[in-house]
Amino acid sequence: MSEPLIRVSKLVKDFKTYDRRPGLTGAMLDLFHREYKTLRAVNEVSFQIERGEMVGYIGANGAGKSTTLKILCGILFPTSGECTVDGRVPWKNREAHVQRIGAVFGQRSQLWWDLAAGESLRLIGRIYGVPDDKVRERIDEFDRILDIGEFLKTPVRKLSLGQKMRCELAASLIHEPQIVFLDEPTIGLDVVAKQAIREFLRRINRERGVTMILTTHDLREIEELCKRVLIIDKGKLVFDGTLEGLRAEAVDTVELHFRLSHTLSAEWKPDGLPVRGIEWKPAGAELVARLSRTAPTRAEVIRAALEHFGAALLDIAIEEPQIEAIVQRIYKASAESTSLNFDGVAKLAREARTNAENR
Repeated sequence: MSEPLIRVSKLVKDFKTYDRRPGLTGAMLDLFHREYKTLRAVNEVSFQIERGEMVGYIGANGAGKSTTLKILCGILFPTSGECTVDGRVPWKNREAHVQRIGAVFGQRSQLWWDLAAGESLRLIGRIYGVPDDKVRERIDEFDRILDIGEFLKTPVRKLSLGQKMRCELAASLIHEPQIVFLDEPTIGLDVVAKQAIREFLRRINRERGVTMILTTHDLREIEELCKRVLIIDKGKLVFDGTLEGLRAEAVDTVELHFRLSHTLSAEWKPDGLPVRGIEWKPAGAELVARLSRTAPTRAEVIRAALEHFGAALLDIAIEEPQIEAIVQRIYKASAESTSLNFDGVAKLAREARTNAENR
């Protein structure tokens, strides 16, 4: 079995802060005596990522997402814990590390404000030691995929947000890294620009096998791009598993909708149909089965309905729980838990995957 590309074990990052006292008197007192406190941004986070994975890393504002990514990039030193990226310790082997990774931070730019976008890309290529002919080839490739050619001669300061983010992605990949960290790369973009960037990321991951960690508040983005999800809340990892496993956490909200050729009366009873863990709701010519965790599998319920209604059953639809609602449930469960560690998270993920497979 191959070694994981990224290995994080019990990572902790503390920040030392102090409360400013109000007013001029408070400012004078702060000059001589400050009351410090420690804020734990990342709290014993552990995970592993294989080569070629595209992983969604999600959480509320201040949960610890960007701090984790900055440690993986070598920008920040952790307080404790271990972390290796492709065999390198990011903050110890920083020069070698940054040569082999790409990073996009949605609210910070790596482009030069007054230079034309194309000049910025060529300069970044030279910084990474990429030959000029290779830089031209890659810019031509990015033009075909991202459609950046029409504004390469435009100063960065005059680019729209969508144009600028496309150039940021090109800049992060100009040296062909095998790992890319994306911190809210589509923040503030319109629907069209977001879709263009999603298609680009999907293509780079599929065709080049580039490993990606993506943080975003747009959960639709996670659904479209990532098969695996990490959820962090208040510095703690509270979920590590597949999207299917994440949905399995809210399996009690799954509904099966059966459309019939006739209407059902208000007195209709599910005689002959499975009832354990299922709430049946007749609504005219539609019958809704709400499945709980103790219910039979979807396949079993659908098979029973087909046998029961026969030709009168015209259509079947499955209404999955919305990922936003599931994530909110996990946040709530995290807030109610006081002793959730990595072993507990791993167990939670295994149970979720098992539930998803059974469904």
